Amino acid sequence: MKSLLITGITLLCISALLFYFSTGYNFEEVQPSHFMGVLGGIGIGLIIGGIVGYVSKGSSVKAEQKRKEFLKLQQEKIELEKQAAELAQQQIKDNN
Repeated sequence: MKSLLITGITLLCISALLFYFSTGYNFEEVQPSHFMGVLGGIGIGLIIGGIVGYVSKGSSVKAEQKRKEFLKLQQEKIELEKQAAELAQQQIKDNN
């Protein structure tokens, strides 16, 4: 996420610089096409941000699911070890 923030800030600075140069160093020459460009940039940014957010959430959900499955398998392993120890003790008692 930090890399996206740095990239976004860099692109924003570049666009501000290009805007300043395209108006001939005069902010009175702002045209409607400039506002359309700004709105288009905001829209593209929101789309890219939504995609990145969706992907990162999906990967975090998968990681959480794997962690839960791992904990469940560990508990099952402990239970099986207890059962094996009980069976071994019963066999020892039966042999005596």
